[in-house]
Amino acid sequence: MKKIAIYGAGGFGRETACILNALNAEKPTWDFIGFFDDGLPVGQTNQYGMILGGIGALNNYTENLAVVFSIANPVILKEVVGKIKNSFIEFPNIFAPGTIFYNKDSLSIGKGNLFFFGARISCDVSIGDFNLANSAISLGHDVNLGSFNILGPLVRLSGNTFIGDENFFGVQSVALQGVKIGSKTTIGAGSIVMRNTVDGYLYFGNPAKKMMAK
Repeated sequence: MKKIAIYGAGGFGRETACILNALNAEKPTWDFIGFFDDGLPVGQTNQYGMILGGIGALNNYTENLAVVFSIANPVILKEVVGKIKNSFIEFPNIFAPGTIFYNKDSLSIGKGNLFFFGARISCDVSIGDFNLANSAISLGHDVNLGSFNILGPLVRLSGNTFIGDENFFGVQSVALQGVKIGSKTTIGAGSIVMRNTVDGYLYFGNPAKKMMAK
């Protein structure tokens, strides 16, 4: 089994630990050693494991270690990833058991992505790095998803949508066919994006309207 740690020990992190447990129940793969978190004291525990330290401890780790991130803020996620300089660390893609791939051979994917239970990924999908997708998301055919995006539960990206970097999609939000969403955009919960968006704004409603700069 391969050693793995979770960066982020909040609720999202505990849910990620559940995914690792479920993967191991199917096939023993991951030796979970604990959490890294800059906001909690070393040695504090939850029902899944112990806090091992923060970014300094991770950069000083002297064995091969896989790390999966559970930080539900795209800006902070990118900042933390950028601070990791340890050559012993690698970033696997983690898919919860039961993830549906329409055609896995046509999937192009980077590193450090995390997909929760109930995900559906269609054909000819391209995924960048360090995207975190919560429960029951759906990526349609020919979706191009950049890096450092957070997808809340039940998010739907329809076919031929283009998504840039560092976007946040609220619970049950939808991007319709062919829509382009650039970077650093927030889509409010339950919102339906019917037209291309402008970077750096909050969009909310059905149809989603530009509300304010983030």
